[in-house]
Amino acid sequence: MSSLPNGFWAQATADPDRTVLTTPEGERWTAGRLHAAANQMVHGLRGAGLDKGDAFAVVLPNGVEFLTAYLAASQAGFYLVPVNHHLVGPEIAWIVADSGAKVLIAHERFAEHARAAADEARLPATHRYAVGAVDTFRPYAELAAGQPESPPQGRTLGWVMNYTSGTTGRPRGIRRPLQNKLPEEAYLGGFLGIFGIKPADGNVHLVCSPLYHTAVLQFAGAALNIGHPLVLMDKWTPEGMLRAIDTHRCTHTHMVPTQFHRLLALPQDVKDRYDVTSMRHAIHGAAPCPDHVKRAMIDWWGRCVEEYYAASEGGGSFATAEEWLKKPGTVGKAWPISELAVFDDDGTRLPAGELGTVYMKMNTGGFAYHKDEGKTEKNRIGDFFTVGDLGILDEEGYLFLRDRKIDMIISGGVNIYPAEIEAALLSHPAVADAAAFGIPHDDWGEEVKAVVEAAEGQTPDAALAAELLGHCAHRLADYKRPKSIDFVATMPRDPNGKLYKRRLRDPYWEGRTRPV
Repeated sequence: MSSLPNGFWAQATADPDRTVLTTPEGERWTAGRLHAAANQMVHGLRGAGLDKGDAFAVVLPNGVEFLTAYLAASQAGFYLVPVNHHLVGPEIAWIVADSGAKVLIAHERFAEHARAAADEARLPATHRYAVGAVDTFRPYAELAAGQPESPPQGRTLGWVMNYTSGTTGRPRGIRRPLQNKLPEEAYLGGFLGIFGIKPADGNVHLVCSPLYHTAVLQFAGAALNIGHPLVLMDKWTPEGMLRAIDTHRCTHTHMVPTQFHRLLALPQDVKDRYDVTSMRHAIHGAAPCPDHVKRAMIDWWGRCVEEYYAASEGGGSFATAEEWLKKPGTVGKAWPISELAVFDDDGTRLPAGELGTVYMKMNTGGFAYHKDEGKTEKNRIGDFFTVGDLGILDEEGYLFLRDRKIDMIISGGVNIYPAEIEAALLSHPAVADAAAFGIPHDDWGEEVKAVVEAAEGQTPDAALAAELLGHCAHRLADYKRPKSIDFVATMPRDPNGKLYKRRLRDPYWEGRTRPV
């Protein structure tokens, strides 16, 4: 157990030569070097006119610049707005303008859309910075040029302001009030204690998903603040992850079920090539995990495979491997800092065992959707909020999710949950990914459609569709089975594993009104 002080900044002062970051290119950064870069960024952003409570946006891959921005915002009272770098110009421009970001920092990899966004948002050329070369952007180095490496005056805690994925309408920023305290007083690493992860203690955190995702940055930031070195991956591959774990003896990471599925699909000789026994906590969330996938990962990686349920707005629940094996399918019990409840459509709290909409309450403070009071109030019952998931709490307080309310299929008046169908399809070796949803039916209202991404080496044709329908016939009741299967080359998921189901479903509903 380490005796490092709380908070990255104090640790960097106490032990500046300690390695705290390994970039995707293999470059090692010491605490002192990263501390100096974060301090210079604060001075540079203040020089650009940012004050406490102001926002700046980043369109960056996983790299040292992203972590520098996080540390700068966290100690200067700024809001850091991470932007999904898969968005296009108008989408980025919306977030930049809506958040009120006064500075945009982008990587040359995303030059075309970053430049279009900055132009549309009417961001002055003096307030655009590029890692690499982007036309009309100033070099990133100029942000820190001539700035002191010393800590800034008036240090105060800032926040990350994430934007929701925008499954309906435009994405909305999740804005939390500033707390007017030193960042060390907030104990930014305490979040990991929920999962049994302790300060220092030989831990190494692997960042294997994009840092613009809420949970990925929260896990990485918390790890950094309790003395855990970070190892960054840029573009995830299953073998690349195994190699990183083996090489750096990584002990914990944040994952999504899609990554599990693709790791399990590796040939056995590739799996056997790498040692993953250093892993203590492989924590997954963000999407449902089929039971057979979870069991296979536990059989391979052991009891380090753990699950949580939360949202960008807050959370949540947590289940250890032992708890899940005793109660298969659970996403766990409420965090010590939160509360879970299930309500019906009339706002009545339901007893254990009854299906309803899952609500959460955070005891650490609230949030609001930026510039959208209606959305903020619509999704609340008192201090509880929901993101629209359906579930059941059992007598012991364990939560079992059924599906997202918006994705539920209603066929002939019967509720059908796509996650169950998708899990059945994913248990077939010819399936790399799957989605199920309702499409129009004149008599039943909706019928079940499945869309499948075939595994490598498989031919997506009528014969495979028939084989998969037969596979489902042995695993699902007739009313749950897909009535037809279509194929796509690649399932539309973001790098965090979240499925853009509307992109698949909406074409089938063109000119029709979906009855949900």
